[in-house]
Formats: sequence, structure tokens, C-alpha cells
Amino acid sequence: MLQHEFVSAAAIAASVLFILSLGGLSNQEKAKRAVWYGIVGMAIAVLFTALGPLIGGYGWMIPMMLIGGLAGAWLSRKVEMTEMPQLVAALHSFVGLAAVFIGWNAELERARVMAIKAAGVSFDGLSAFASTLAHKTPAELAFLQGEVVLGVFIGAVTFTGSVVAFGKLAGR
Repeated sequence: MLQHEFVSAAAIAASVLFILSLGGLSNQEKAKRAVWYGIVGMAIAVLFTALGPLIGGYGWMIPMMLIGGLAGAWLSRKVEMTEMPQLVAALHSFVGLAAVFIGWNAELERARVMAIKAAGVSFDGLSAFASTLAHKTPAELAFLQGEVVLGVFIGAVTFTGSVVAFGKLAGR
């Protein structure tokens, strides 16, 4: 597994590549290179996140990435080139849905850690995230709950708005 320093450096590198990608997409001559910056940035971000310290659950992670990739590929093949705004809206809805699931998972893990604490059971065998939660102060846990509520709310609004935008753009 990779050390925290490598993951941090990779996050900075991926961020720089994303910024270069966004900057280059505004110019037709630079758009092809900008797309490659975005692809490489995302590959770095996914690889270093998946191989980072205290990461596990590959039995869930890999199938979910495959399902998401297949759904995106199917959707992108189904949508005509003239329907690109619909495709962007449809794929953007996945981002909102992912935020909802991440927030839901964080809340489930928080509740599980609280139940383990209340029962006075050992924290051995917990996931990396749950182990981190087990050592948080009540103030930090309250902040996490607020962050989760906001993340789920914004994700749900993003998902719903993107589905509505897709329908509206598709004339449905």
C-alpha cells in the first residue's frame, strides 16, 4: 500500500491536471490535449485513492467500478452526438447519486461505531473509516454529521436536478 505522502502528492498532481484540463477545454486547438490531461488526472486520482493507506473493500470497490463504467459506456453509446447535453445531465446525475451513497455509508459507519462504543466491545476488525471514527471526539462526530447531511442533501438535489434536466433536454 502507498504512504500518505504519495497519496497527497498524487492528489495535488491530479488537481493540477484537472485545472489544466478545464483551462484547455475553452480553446478548440487545445481541447484534445486538455481531454488527455483530464483522463490522466482521473487515472492518478483513482489509482492512488484505491491503493492508499487504510483502504480496503476491494471486493465491493472493483465490481461497483465495473458496473458504473458499464452503465456510463452503455449510456454514452445510446445518446447521439447531437444529444450531448442530455448525456452530460445523465452522467452528472451519477455524481449526485454517488454523493448520496457516500453520505449514507458514512452515517451507517458512524452509527455502527457508536453502537460498538455503547456496548463496550473491542474496535478490532473495523474498516479504516470506522477505526478513524472510533477515535473522534463528540465535537468532531457532530461536525461529521452536519457534513453528511449537507453532502446527502446536495447530492440528492444534484441527482434530482440532473434527471429533470435530462428529461427536459430529451423532450420528455
